[in-house]
Amino acid sequence: MKVTIYTDGSARGNPDGPGGYGAVLQYVDSKGILHEKELSAGYERTTNNRMELMAAIVALEALNRPCDVTLYSDSQYLVKAFQEHWIDGWIKKGWKRGKNEPVKNVDLWKRLLRVKEKHQVEFIWVKGHDGHEMNERCDKLATMAADGENLQKDTIAE
Repeated sequence: MKVTIYTDGSARGNPDGPGGYGAVLQYVDSKGILHEKELSAGYERTTNNRMELMAAIVALEALNRPCDVTLYSDSQYLVKAFQEHWIDGWIKKGWKRGKNEPVKNVDLWKRLLRVKEKHQVEFIWVKGHDGHEMNERCDKLATMAADGENLQKDTIAE
C-alpha cells in the first residue's frame, strides 16, 4: 500500500515550552477509496526538533503492515538525518552530532530507525508555512497537541 504522510512538530517557539506533534496520513485502499487519517498526540516540555521526530514516529507506527511511504516534513533536521552517512555514522552507533544534539534524541532516532526499517520510506523536505493545505493541517494538529488537545491515536488498517 502507498501512503503519503505530512508531519509537523511544535514547541511553540519556546524550547522549555509545551511541545506537540501531528500528522496527516493519506492512502488509497484496495477498493480505490482515498482515506485521510489525522494523528496528534503528546504534550511534553521539549525542543521543536524532538517534536519533529515524534511526529514522524507516531505516523509510521500507525501503519500496521509494510508500506511504500512518502513522508513530507518541514524539518530539514529530520529529512537530512536519513541520508545514509547520518544513519550509519551516528544514529546507529549512538553518536551525538555535537553539543546542540540532546542526548535524549538518540533514543528517538533509534526508535524511528526501527519503525522506518519496516517500510520503504522517502523523506522529502518542504518549506514550512508555504500555504500547502496539508502543511497547514499538520501545523494545526501539532499546535493542538502543544496546547494539550490530543486527538485519537490508533492504527491504519485496511
